[in-house]
Amino acid sequence: MTTQSPSSSARRRALLSLLAGGAALAAGIFAWQSPAWSFGMGGEPGVAIAAPMQDVPASAARTETAVFAGGCFWGVQGVFQHVQGVQRVLSGYAGGAADTARYDMVGSGATGHAESVQVTYDPSKVSYGALLQIFFSVAHNPTELNRQGPDVGTQYRSAIFPMDADQKRVAQAYIAQLDGAHAFSRPIATRIEEQAHFYPAEDYHQDFLTEHPSNPYIVINDLPKIGELKRLFPSRYQDKPVLVRQASAS
Repeated sequence: MTTQSPSSSARRRALLSLLAGGAALAAGIFAWQSPAWSFGMGGEPGVAIAAPMQDVPASAARTETAVFAGGCFWGVQGVFQHVQGVQRVLSGYAGGAADTARYDMVGSGATGHAESVQVTYDPSKVSYGALLQIFFSVAHNPTELNRQGPDVGTQYRSAIFPMDADQKRVAQAYIAQLDGAHAFSRPIATRIEEQAHFYPAEDYHQDFLTEHPSNPYIVINDLPKIGELKRLFPSRYQDKPVLVRQASAS
């Protein structure tokens, strides 16, 4: 009988179970370079796209919140942590119930959750529309249905969770704008999902890209996104990421 190798998602969960448990072997496993991690569609180049023709009206609020899902939250969090005007980015889960917002359950693909990020930003420095442009351009591939790169399942779907009617309107208009302009080689698969709660992920997921830059998954799939952010959005890029642990300590 032929034994099939585990998917990258299963392998990622297995490695993280060691890290969450504080196993001493975890560091060595993350540093291990294996050809098994070298498959998939990691390191895709970003796509230069037009800015949204509509945007959320400016307000006097000091902070606003946006929630996006675009595959593994390590890389999406890492991208937005390098955007000027962003104050905090949390990895987490959205789309399902509170009692299933756990990594070991979300990985089954049966909870309704998507790996997501909650972006807190200063609307006087970066608009919701600008965040959408980065989300579609470099944070993930919006034409992938229920997958990103090597990760497959509804938990890796492309989704936007609008916080209000303005965000929903702008997101819908932008998807129509990009599809109408044939900005991508395939139609956008991003779903707009309303009335979804965001639940922060386990502590060991936060700042994962920054804390584990030599992890093969990060090297192949996520670090290239940071380079594409800097290349395509130099005026919005900041070299020093806004980290969860730094914000919590301040």
